[in-house]
Amino acid sequence: MSSRVSPWWALSLLLLSVSPLWMGCSGGGDASSSSGSRPREVELLHVSYDPTRELFEAVNERFVARQREQNVNVTVRMSHGGSGRQARAIIDGLEADVTSLALAWDIDALVREGQLLPDDWASRAPEHASEWHSSPWYSTIVFVVRRGNPKGVRDWGDLLRGDVSIVTPNPRTSGGARWTYLAMWGWAHRQEGGSDATAENALRELYRRVPVLDSGARGSSTTFARNGIGDVLLTWENEAHLLLAEHASDGLEIVTPASSILAEPPITVVDRNADRHHVRETADAYVQFMYEDEAQEIAAQHHFRPRDEAVAARHRGELPQLELFTIEEVATSWAAAQERHFGDGGLFDRISERRPSEAAPR
Repeated sequence: MSSRVSPWWALSLLLLSVSPLWMGCSGGGDASSSSGSRPREVELLHVSYDPTRELFEAVNERFVARQREQNVNVTVRMSHGGSGRQARAIIDGLEADVTSLALAWDIDALVREGQLLPDDWASRAPEHASEWHSSPWYSTIVFVVRRGNPKGVRDWGDLLRGDVSIVTPNPRTSGGARWTYLAMWGWAHRQEGGSDATAENALRELYRRVPVLDSGARGSSTTFARNGIGDVLLTWENEAHLLLAEHASDGLEIVTPASSILAEPPITVVDRNADRHHVRETADAYVQFMYEDEAQEIAAQHHFRPRDEAVAARHRGELPQLELFTIEEVATSWAAAQERHFGDGGLFDRISERRPSEAAPR
């Protein structure tokens, strides 16, 4: 038996929502069974961001069934949390075989700081991975409001009027929060007379209205729906639909703005870990599965927007059409966005500094 984490991380797994069963010994990896009849035993650890719990529960069930048909018993353990925090956990020793994070920059950190995978990870197979930035499906940022939308929030500009109180996670730890931040930046720039100055003012006003910055999207959903804080929640489209289903009696409503950002959450094998654990073949198959019809259909059923055209056609009309602008259009690249907006001393740090008299409304 061999441990899959350092002793320090053994204590931290509960905080990262890893199943306690994962603490057991690893399976036999990708090596073939000597008998030729007994199924191989393989265990993968998949470290993901907050609002994918339900999606990957369903996807994993189908992948495990597919592998069983090939005489392989696969166990997929999951860890969920804020995207930036999850990236840091992997760098610090959480031995993910596969990771799906909210944005490419967080996976790039595994290259820069951990040398855990090659720097061309986003352009590797499967087909179209480079074109789609290794994101088998995509999403965007929408609004969730209270019953009847009492504050009349219809688009980004409405968030900055009157006494609207906003719930959104912390961009320092949440990938979804960075997409939200850049969606507001992009919207402000695209208005008549829009500039860096007007976009900065819009963001400053938005965060002035945020009473609490949770570490991840799921925490913000709880703050808004269960704790009753805020007039509007800014969140992933799939998370918004899940929230409405879970709180059907509360009369929550989804508002889709006229434009928002194209959010592409990527997935990849973490080469160094998968190779060391002798599960590379299965990890590669797992990532490949995300692009296949069966997983694409599951993604659509969980309100992600599938890449496969046939699957997308079957679900056309279930999610509203809107104008989507890209990270390249609003910030050139994730590296440029990180340096300007989210790094130490960046714009987010400056606009989120509040004097007591400027505290966000509660």
